[in-house]
Amino acid sequence: MAEPLVLLPELMCDARLFGPQIADLSRDMAVMVAPINTGERVEEVASGLLDVLPRRFALAGLGLGGVVAMELQRRAPDRVARLMLINTTPLADTPQQAADRDALIIKARAGRLDQAVQALIPSECYAPGPYKLEIQAMLMDMAQTLGPETFVRQVRVLQRRRDQQGTLRKLRVPVTVLCGAHDTLHPEKRQSFLAELIPGATLEVVEEAGHLLPLEAPDRLSDLIRDWMGAPMLLR
Repeated sequence: MAEPLVLLPELMCDARLFGPQIADLSRDMAVMVAPINTGERVEEVASGLLDVLPRRFALAGLGLGGVVAMELQRRAPDRVARLMLINTTPLADTPQQAADRDALIIKARAGRLDQAVQALIPSECYAPGPYKLEIQAMLMDMAQTLGPETFVRQVRVLQRRRDQQGTLRKLRVPVTVLCGAHDTLHPEKRQSFLAELIPGATLEVVEEAGHLLPLEAPDRLSDLIRDWMGAPMLLR
């Protein structure tokens, strides 16, 4: 049997982000979604997850979930059997990016959480289509459920995260990098750069999706996860 699949959601998202994949993939494998809102540093979040995750697992993360996934791989390479990075970055915040995020924290604490979330995940980063407004509404509902203090913690993680390029260059597990073609936050050129850092990584561009790929192209993502789960292990 394949390793259990652990999914890590984007900032201000919960298991609903991966609802279509949970429904589809759980017929064939064990699937769990782990929360990434338990600390203000990525190291804290990763340490907490390692206490509760299976002994060995396949790991897929989107956005901030990808940032946490890279830290889990760095801290426990013997436990991460394979890695999928979806619309994410290995780079740390620049000092200017980190400073700019403080204004969003103030906004969230002042009762304008929707505006703060929209500033980080704007409408331009979705693919056009009949479900775009519905997906945006779901994001806002997930964000309101998690609340402003979760937003603050997760933005702190973004501000304080480390550069993971060195970690990625050492990977010796099957890795797939996914890019939504319409994602303006992590465009194809940057995802191609990410894939080139990783020995043997595969880059897949999903033409019909933007940033929230699990909701925008759910069937395509399930197919890509199955392919990645079936990929042979690499020789170390």
